[in-house]
Amino acid sequence: MATGTHTVEIPVDVQAVWDYVSDLEKWATSVPAYKEHEIINDKQSIWTFEGRVKGLKKTIQAQVDITESNEPSNIKFELKGLSDNFTGSGHFTAEEVNGKTSMTCTVNVRAGGLSGAVLTPIIKWAVPKAASRLTDSIARKIVVFSSFSKVES
Repeated sequence: MATGTHTVEIPVDVQAVWDYVSDLEKWATSVPAYKEHEIINDKQSIWTFEGRVKGLKKTIQAQVDITESNEPSNIKFELKGLSDNFTGSGHFTAEEVNGKTSMTCTVNVRAGGLSGAVLTPIIKWAVPKAASRLTDSIARKIVVFSSFSKVES
């Protein structure tokens, strides 16, 4: 299994973080190698990623299911590969500290089947980088989104 965890401090209140990450539509596009997504319902979506590994172009589809939502501090999700044999899980946590919010994203991915032995080294390399990039991208978008919301008010 590969695990990636990354924490950032965002200069907004915890509710602003929740308003952003509780909406799958908003953070799907922040996932590294994002190509497209389809929202099935408020708890389920299909995400398509496209990237290059050692010069080979690869498209991966995954089903993302929100398994738990505890406003304003915690969202848990599960991943299931539709194009490749992998499963995973993850969560976002947010905690307000001194007028700012500490947001952590953790992602776990496990490759299965015969291709698992080949995919595991790639996943172990990619998942920590993807978790960091995802968390940083969401944090930047939350700051912009929060600033924009204040201007509209």
